[in-house]
Amino acid sequence: MTSRQPSSQTPPVQTENASRRPDAEVVDICRDLITHDTTNYGAGESKGERECAERVAEYLAEVGISSELIETEPRRSTLVAHWEPEGTDSSVPPLLIHCHTDVVPAVAGDWSVDPFAAEVKDDMLWGRGAVDMKDFDAMLLSVVRSRVREGRAPRRPIRMVFFADEEAGGELGSHTLARTRPELFNDCTDAISEVGGFSLTVREDLRLYLVQTAEKGLVWLKLIAEGRAGHGSMRNHENAITELAGALHRIGTHRWPDRLHPAQKAFLAEVEDAFGIEVDNDDVEQTLERLGSISRMIGATMHNTVNPTMIEGGYKANVIPGRAEAQLDGRFIPGFEQELIDTVRELAGPTIQVETTVRRRAVETEFAGGLVEAMRWSLSQEDPHARAVPYLLSAGTDAKGFEGMDINCFGFAPLRLPPELDFTALFHGVDERVPLESLEFGARVLDHFLDRA
Repeated sequence: MTSRQPSSQTPPVQTENASRRPDAEVVDICRDLITHDTTNYGAGESKGERECAERVAEYLAEVGISSELIETEPRRSTLVAHWEPEGTDSSVPPLLIHCHTDVVPAVAGDWSVDPFAAEVKDDMLWGRGAVDMKDFDAMLLSVVRSRVREGRAPRRPIRMVFFADEEAGGELGSHTLARTRPELFNDCTDAISEVGGFSLTVREDLRLYLVQTAEKGLVWLKLIAEGRAGHGSMRNHENAITELAGALHRIGTHRWPDRLHPAQKAFLAEVEDAFGIEVDNDDVEQTLERLGSISRMIGATMHNTVNPTMIEGGYKANVIPGRAEAQLDGRFIPGFEQELIDTVRELAGPTIQVETTVRRRAVETEFAGGLVEAMRWSLSQEDPHARAVPYLLSAGTDAKGFEGMDINCFGFAPLRLPPELDFTALFHGVDERVPLESLEFGARVLDHFLDRA
């Protein structure tokens, strides 16, 4: 690992107004970060994580906050900064606020705008990373810079981390740093990060803000079928591709039983109260349809899921191969990892080898305590019709990297969203974008949050 100094790139010109408003810079900073192409192609390849981390270091250095850049591989840079100004209660353990700077690839020809031009149109900021997660990166920087200029300390010490490699599972970011630099995290008891705090409008006088208190675990599996190679014109009852195809069909069409996690049960109870309906436990999917586009994400947390994602076999049209392989993306409800693996093995059948290639833990914490109360209070300061509710995330975050550490991890990157916006489709989607008002709202809520967290 190596440390690097920030580059000499000039930060944007500040206005007098910026020093008094936590949301004053959030749009400009987010635009700047999006223009840094930090595409993560996996397998150790990334374009601009170092340059983006250096840019974040400049934003912090301008207001007197030093930072450390740590590289697990060349150019795979994570930034760590300690912020504990005068007036902070140093008797309270630090709050870990972690972000990531990398983004998934964007095929420019599929987009209606340049995905890295950070264009503003229709009162939205467009670009890869606008919601995953350079919006929250920008909120944090805007709020911290404003508070430093005003001399307003947070209630407790803040540990800011901008990770590399989240979009490829975090092995070159959170997972490696937690193993090799545990002192950066093990004094923290609470953490907030992405994919939580966004709104679901029930009616004009009620918006649910979904706070992530748990996330499904991840297990990637490889299926291997071996048979008898031969000429494509001959009969062959030991065809590896045929065996593999049968296994994939059984796994891909399997109906997994519902396994309701406590966070899911709590969310459904809030849905019952907010919508004035009774959830039919025998047909929860019908209830979820009333939630609109967000039902796709919530529905994926009702049970384990396994999806075939890659297949490889053969090298010529008239040759039956002796081996074929497939990759599966499995996501398990906390506590049901072994059920997923056992079920896949049974469905695959005795002739198919099943290997685990990647395993990432499930994450869960309780929706209670002072940090949750701080979330509720901070949301209410900007939206009197806000109601914070817990939910289970179907995907994963860098929180998985803190395995073995006693850190309560939440998803809380607050956004008040237009009711008509299909927010969940924007994650890794074409024409990713975030409303300008939502960015500014999030910065103001985060500013309030630091007073109580």
